[in-house]
Amino acid sequence: MEPNDVPHAPTPDEIDELARRAREGDRDALEALLTAVRPRVLHVCRGVLPYSADAEDACQDALVNIAAKIGGWGGRGRFTTWMHVVAVNSARSTYRKLKNQATPTDTMESGPHERPDPRTTSVIAGTRLDLLEAMEILEREHPQLVEPLLLRDVYGMAYDEIAAHLDAPLGTIKARIHHGRKLARPLLRGDA
Repeated sequence: MEPNDVPHAPTPDEIDELARRAREGDRDALEALLTAVRPRVLHVCRGVLPYSADAEDACQDALVNIAAKIGGWGGRGRFTTWMHVVAVNSARSTYRKLKNQATPTDTMESGPHERPDPRTTSVIAGTRLDLLEAMEILEREHPQLVEPLLLRDVYGMAYDEIAAHLDAPLGTIKARIHHGRKLARPLLRGDA
């Protein structure tokens, strides 16, 4: 490689081809695929988790899940769409794990205003931890609404990509997102 050469990022078609080969058992293709998608996976995780170390942990979990579940990618849509969902789920799982491990801080020692309230503090990319709390509540009663809502409103995926990934009609996806927004609004305002 010449000193001025910059390694090129694989195109979506090249990533899909690596994924097909990896799905068929090609270990070199799997390694190349994981290397190629790692920056995207980390970006997704950083959109959910406010601290870099937590996002890195979630990214590693997502890459392990991608490698283990590569056979779950059907090949109908883009691999990156499927990968995005795996990354979102890994970040949400890491968030749940961290939330369950957290212990309340003693406000007498640290003072009541030294630490911002994580439920209302904006984090990277405008995602808020209160959104994750709202999705946890929504998932208990309406699990079919959460994934399309997160993919559209947090990650900006196109409706047709979401429909292809979830193997659902476009109208159904739009209706789920609309209904999910309606149910999530009061949770985000703290009206619940």
